[in-house]
Amino acid sequence: MFKYSDSNKRYYTLDYFYKHKFNSKVFKVSLNANFTCPNKDGKVGTLGCIYCSKSGSGEYAGNKNKDLITQFNEVKEMMHKKWKSAKYIGYFQANTNTYAPLNVLKEKYETILKLDNVVGLNIATRPDSISDECLDYLEELSKRTYLTIELGLQTIHDKTSKLINRCHSLKCFHDMVLKLRKRNINVVVHIINGLPYETKEMMIETVKYLSKLDIQGIKIHMLSILKNTPLATMYEKEPFHLLTKEEYINIVCDQIEYLREDIVINRITGDPKKSDLIAPDWLIKKVDVLNGIDKEMKKRNSYQGIKYKR
Repeated sequence: MFKYSDSNKRYYTLDYFYKHKFNSKVFKVSLNANFTCPNKDGKVGTLGCIYCSKSGSGEYAGNKNKDLITQFNEVKEMMHKKWKSAKYIGYFQANTNTYAPLNVLKEKYETILKLDNVVGLNIATRPDSISDECLDYLEELSKRTYLTIELGLQTIHDKTSKLINRCHSLKCFHDMVLKLRKRNINVVVHIINGLPYETKEMMIETVKYLSKLDIQGIKIHMLSILKNTPLATMYEKEPFHLLTKEEYINIVCDQIEYLREDIVINRITGDPKKSDLIAPDWLIKKVDVLNGIDKEMKKRNSYQGIKYKR
C-alpha cells in the first residue's frame, strides 16, 4: 500500500490529506467573487486563455450575482446531501482571485473565514497577479487559517504557453512560487494534459519540473474544448489530436510515477459540464477515468514517486 493511502489509491489524494490533517471530512465550497482577469481586461491581454470559458473556469462556483454568504450556503447545502457532517474550505475559483485592491480582497476573504466550520481558504490566481502588498496580507492570513494559493501554469513549454495565450512566462511562475514559499504559504499548481501539439514527453517534462519545486499540491486536467471559446474556433478550423481516454490514463500514470510522493494530487482529471463540452466526450464519465488510473497503476504495480529522482 502507498504510504499516503488507506484505500486502493496508489497516489496521495486530497481526501486522504484532509482526513488526516483535520480528522474530518472536508469539502471545498466553490465561490465566484466576481473578479476579472488581467488576461481579459487589457493589462496583459484581452482574449484570455484560449480554453477559458466565460465563467473564468468557475463552472461549479456560485452565482456571481449573489453575495458570497448566499453562494456559500447554497453550495454547502447541496454538498450536505452527500456528506451530513463536514468542515469547509472556501474556494475562490472563478477568474483571478487576487486581482483587486487589497481592501476588496480582505472583505471577501474575511467574510468566508467568519463562517462556522470554515477551516481554510483556497485562492485560485495567476503568478503575475499577486502584489507585494497582497503577499504581506496572505502571509498574515496563513497564520490564522489553512491557506492555499492555486497557481495556473498549465505547461512549462514556452511555445505552447504562447499558443494558449497564457501571457506570463515560466520565470514569472517560478519566482512567484519562491515568494509564496518564502512566506510559508502552500502552493497548488494547475497543469493541462493534451494541449495542442504537445507530446507525451512534453507533458511528463512539466511534472518532472514541478517535482523539483517546493510545491504542496497539483491539479491535473485534461484539455476540454468548450463552447464559445477561442479554442473551439481553433479546433473547428484546424482539428488537432485530442488524447483518447486510454492515452490520457497512460500519461497520467507516467506523471504520477515521476511526481514527488509528498505532493498532494488535488485533481486528476477534468470535470466539464456536459452542456458546455464539445470534446472529448469521454471526460463526462469521470468515474471511468479514475477507475482506469487505479487499474493501470495496479497493473504496473506502481505508485506515486517511484521514478522521482532528486
